[in-house]
Order: sequence, then structure tokens, then C-alpha cells
Amino acid sequence: MAKILVIDDEAPILKLMAKSCEQQGHQVTAVQTGREGMASLEANTPDLMIVDLFIGDMNGLEIIKQCSEQHPDVQIVMVTGHGSIESAVEAMRLGAFDYLTKPFELSDLLRTVELGLTKRGPSAQNDSGDFKSSAIALESGGMIGESGKVAKIKEIIEKIANNDSPVLLEGEFGSGKQMVARSIHNSSKRKKAPFKVLQCSALPEELLEIELFGSPSSRSETLFSRAAGGTVYLEEIHVLPVRLQSKLESYLEEINTRRIVNDLPESMNVRFIASSAKPLQECIKNGAFREDLFYRISVIPIDVSPLRSRVEDIEVLAQHFLSQYAGRTGTKAPEIDKYAQTILEGYNWPGNVGELQNAMERACAFAENGRIRPVDLPPKVTQKVEITDDDEKTTHHLPIGTALQEYIRKQEKLFIRETLNYNGGSREKTASMLGVSIATLYRKMGLKLERDKLMKV
Repeated sequence: MAKILVIDDEAPILKLMAKSCEQQGHQVTAVQTGREGMASLEANTPDLMIVDLFIGDMNGLEIIKQCSEQHPDVQIVMVTGHGSIESAVEAMRLGAFDYLTKPFELSDLLRTVELGLTKRGPSAQNDSGDFKSSAIALESGGMIGESGKVAKIKEIIEKIANNDSPVLLEGEFGSGKQMVARSIHNSSKRKKAPFKVLQCSALPEELLEIELFGSPSSRSETLFSRAAGGTVYLEEIHVLPVRLQSKLESYLEEINTRRIVNDLPESMNVRFIASSAKPLQECIKNGAFREDLFYRISVIPIDVSPLRSRVEDIEVLAQHFLSQYAGRTGTKAPEIDKYAQTILEGYNWPGNVGELQNAMERACAFAENGRIRPVDLPPKVTQKVEITDDDEKTTHHLPIGTALQEYIRKQEKLFIRETLNYNGGSREKTASMLGVSIATLYRKMGLKLERDKLMKV
């Protein structure tokens, strides 16, 4: 559950947005004026704020600016019925995570909210607050983890930190690619300069083009010029439109050429890092990614393994997130009991490190007496257990919390269905194999048997 602040002067829309977020299990504060919104922001800092661009007593951009300066950990979504490229760019530069234009689908709003919540936290802010994105925890500018795979990445970072060659990070969503990018930046001679992040999936093509290359009608700043002397990190480059891929390849080639001839202006003096949640070689095969850009950005490729393949890191990451949460709330970090830790290490973590972080925050909310037990973990984590049968381990999903009779009924129905498939759909053979009557078979399948057939049974 997250705390969400919604500011909109249109009561029906305000109520609809608030109700939709509440139905997702979030704690929502809804206000109709900027003054009330700022008061709520100071009194009860939310995890995410949704703010209208035009409010009766304040401009939404001013609220975004103040929020980003005073509460950089708060994710911000701006909504407006007066959408324009200029206001969108300005909102994002001031610190908004995303931008929606009225009328919008509630599903789009909820998707944006959930994405924003996965990117909150102290490490989610960039050096100047623009284009926030997820950053998995850092420890003294480095990575958290004790596995061999993390050790290998640390070794690579140490070797290439002061090399200006482009880096390509590939790995699943939430596996910690931005953590690696920030570690490279923080370990380099550029660490005191800006680290700028642009998530390619967060903006429409027109806004992406302006952010990367500026507006044709003005001499506007770009992501590269704002990162002068530092690092530009492009997340989810696999979704970058092909037309912009061509422009990016040309721009990076110009940076490389001018660096070689010692004619690189400060506005282009950056280290370029990109990441992709999909293997770019596969994207090249289906025509979704340019081969020339791939070779341009993959001078130093780094594979970031999913959390399930580095189980040794789960405990140290979980402890870090607990300490991080305790620091935010002014409480003592709870301990994880032995059985809960075993469950954490046995879970597959499809959402990777981000899912673990959310699980730890939930566990903190439910923990009692300073201890996290299995019951405090998310149900989808505790329902997956390993059962040893005849010296073989098999993994089962057990819906803990479900009534025993309901679980037995579902398993029985599943077994009957599979036996039917084995017998080619013959109900008579299935009933005989299971040792039950046709009537019992039909009843357990939830089907009605014809009266005359029942009489023959």
C-alpha cells in the first residue's frame, strides 16, 4: 500500500482518480486546491502525487517544482486537459515522472501510478530531479550483493569506469541495470558531474526527440547538454523508435569523432550508457532495432543477471531495504526469521530486485514484535514451496489462506480433468480408473447427468 496525493480542481475527475487508486489498495488524499495540496504534502509526504496542470489557486508546474525541490523522493504524475509539448517537457524537466492528457483511460492512469511507485525511494532521484527512474540500492557508490555474478560486474566496473566507451546493459526488468549504470558513474572521474536518466518508454516519440536532440524551432537544452561532463543513461533503448535510433547513431558517431580529434564541445562531453530488457540481437532480427546503433552502443556489453540466479544476494538486499525503510520511518529495522528467509530464497522473483523491495516494504507494514514471519510476506511469495518426495524436490504453488475443502475440490477437479485427457475423453474409462461411478464423476465435474443415464447407472 502506498500513500498517494491527488490534486485536481474538477471534483468528478478528482473523485474518480481517488477511488480508482483506493481500489488498488492505496491510501489516497484528494484535494481541490494547490494550497491544500501543498499543506498535505508537508504534513504527510506521499509516495506519489497526481497533480492537474491548471488549478484555481496555483499552477501545477509550480507545485511540481516545489515538490521536486523539497521532496525529491515523491514521484509526480501531471494530468491536464490542455496538453501541449511545451508543458509536458517543462513538467518532466521540473521533476514529473510522467504526463497524461485528459481525457485518459483509468487503466492508463493506474498503469502509470504503479510504474511510478516501483521507482520511488531515495535512490530514484537524479542529480537535478528530472526524468526520475528506478535505481536499485547503492552502497558507497557501489553495488549491493555478494554473489559471484555481482563480483564479476564489480570487477568490470573497476576496469572500465574511466573509459569513455559506450556501455550496453542487458537484463530483465528490475534486475538492477540502473544500479550498474550509477555504479559506473560513481566510480569514475565523472562522479561529481550530472548523471542524467531518460526512460525511452516514458515519453511519446515527439517528446523523446526534443529531449535527445532539441526542438527544431528553438535552441532548447537537451539531455546531453544537461549532462555535460557526466553520464547519459538511456533506459529501455529497445523501445526507442527506429527513426530516432538513426539520429542517435549519428549523434554518438559525431561525439566519438570529435573526441578523437580533440574537438569535443562541453555540451557533448558525456559518457553514454544504455540498457535493454530485451536482447537487442533478437530485436535486430525482427527489424525493431538498427544494427549500426547496436554496434555503436555495445562497445562494452554487461549482462545483468536476474535475482533468481543469484540467491546469495537476496538476504543482503532484503536487509538493505529493511534498513532503508526504517530510516524513512524512524523505526528500527525488523529481523527476518529463518523460515521467512528460506521462503525468500526459494521464490522465483519474476519482478527481480524491485519486487523484493516492494515485498520488504509490505513485510515491514505487517511485522509484529520486530520480526518478519512468513505470514507478513506477500501471498504470491509464500505460496511457492519445495516439497521433497522420494528424495526428489518438486516445486508446488500452494494457496495458503484458502479453505482446505476448497483446495481439495480444485485439486480433485484438476486430477479428474487430466485423467479424462489420458483416456481420450472417455468418461466411462475415467470413472472406472478412478474407482467411482459415472454419477459421482459427473457430480465432481460439476456436470448434470441425463435422467435416463442415471437410471442405468
